[in-house]
Amino acid sequence: MSINIVNISKKFGSFEALKDINLTINTGELVALLGPSGSGKTTLLRIIAGLEYADAGEILINEREMISRKIRERKVGFVFQHYALFRNMTVFENVAFGLKVRPRGLRPPKNEITGRVHELLRLVQLESHAERYPRQLSGGQRQRVALARALAVEPSVLLLDEPFGALDARVRIELRRWLRKLHDELHITSVFVTHDQDEALEVADKVVVMNAGRIEQTGGPEEVYDNPASPFVFNFLGAVNIFHGRVHDGCAHIGSLKIDSREHVDVPDTMVVGYVRSHDIDIGRTATGGSSIPARVRTIHRVGNIVRVELLPDDGQGAVEAEITRDRLNELNLQEGEGVHIRPKKVKVFIEDYQI
Repeated sequence: MSINIVNISKKFGSFEALKDINLTINTGELVALLGPSGSGKTTLLRIIAGLEYADAGEILINEREMISRKIRERKVGFVFQHYALFRNMTVFENVAFGLKVRPRGLRPPKNEITGRVHELLRLVQLESHAERYPRQLSGGQRQRVALARALAVEPSVLLLDEPFGALDARVRIELRRWLRKLHDELHITSVFVTHDQDEALEVADKVVVMNAGRIEQTGGPEEVYDNPASPFVFNFLGAVNIFHGRVHDGCAHIGSLKIDSREHVDVPDTMVVGYVRSHDIDIGRTATGGSSIPARVRTIHRVGNIVRVELLPDDGQGAVEAEITRDRLNELNLQEGEGVHIRPKKVKVFIEDYQI
């Protein structure tokens, strides 16, 4: 089932939660709505589900208009962050609930409900827990029960609001990989909300980066990470370093660096900002023409196999952080306080007055 979101806007009082949102989600895609708190991602998810009403615009599921339809008519499965399981019901009863409360004419026979629930519990690897109660399960197991319950009613679309937000880091990683595998088996059109960049980039087919009620960029995980459309996207998808400079004749001059910036050839002699991810900064002992900046090592922090090196460029640009491996640190034999040369390997240049 495809989802088409057309010119959706929503206000809460004077606060604009969504501003003219347009988005197409193709049949069978797993899409992440990614952004900070207050960006509008959960509001958009709730409008798709029918839990909130838009002030303007349309929602079409499989080319059928949904704004005027009730929640039940939309055939949408919704998974909440905090599970929302019935404490007095067993795992089996929780999963069966949506089927049992259907109107008599639409309710499957008891044996069909039983078969469907056991099938789903096998799918989410909890068949042996059918008679347990939510209090007897771990957080990850509860979330899988919530997902099975959402799937029991055979929804046309699956919506998940921060599905792993209440879990610890290790369980989050396990469950998001499990969700990706489950989606590949079911191929149900799915949309999940997250503020976790790694989660979105690892799990989703398409990432929708949102900010202040608008969509900043839509694309595949590699596209939004490797080719961010704005400084906001660059900043949100990982730690960055910022260098100030000026563009002239299609070349950005940032300190002693010269960077091809032909996309800005029409804005000569303009202030620009270069964005570089920490892992895209190399450290060397010698200068390399116009592609390195002299700097001094300020601090060295070892975090597992990654080493974060804080450096102070001689040109006063401000502190720069580089991420290198322990092997590279040992090879360079870096010491705090010594002089080195930093070489940004990938620099994305934006006009300086861009509003983040």
